[in-house]
Amino acid sequence: MSAEGTRRQIVQAADQLFYERGFEATSFAHIAEAVGLSRGNFYYHFKTKDEILDAVIALRMANTRAMLDAWEAEDDAPAGRIRSFFNILIVNRTKIMAYGCPVGTLFNELAKLDHVAKADAAELFTLFRDWLRRQFAALGREADADALSMHVLMRSQGVASLATAFRDEGFIHREVEDISAWLDAEIAGGARAA
Repeated sequence: MSAEGTRRQIVQAADQLFYERGFEATSFAHIAEAVGLSRGNFYYHFKTKDEILDAVIALRMANTRAMLDAWEAEDDAPAGRIRSFFNILIVNRTKIMAYGCPVGTLFNELAKLDHVAKADAAELFTLFRDWLRRQFAALGREADADALSMHVLMRSQGVASLATAFRDEGFIHREVEDISAWLDAEIAGGARAA
């Protein structure tokens, strides 16, 4: 395998381990074992765990951008795109019930550690916030698009946290239905106000 392929494998393994175990609880040895590398070969690619963290955050940013682009390509309607964001809770429910939201858990851990990369991790939330704001603006809700996007982010993070705490799949489905009904009401209310 090429050096670039090995590096990509290391980052993907670290991404999964940081999500499942946490950044602080994941060691070089855990990542090297997951990839099947000796520690010497591992250090050729990354000298510090912070270098790996930077690469993991970059990977998550790229994957998130690709997902948002795919939602835009799949649905011409902003409301449908927003529903795609809601439905990620259902699509990823098994992982969310086991480990929480990958964005929220990483940011919370880095914030508790007062890690220098916490601002970079927060950019993942900003990516979602900006995208949601654009969708609400396209629905004609430009004046309160940011407040609506923050509401959606808050609801999704709350659902993810409680789904992890209670491991209740029915709760996730009910909340996604409820937030979809909220979106319908916001669209109808915005249309009446216009």
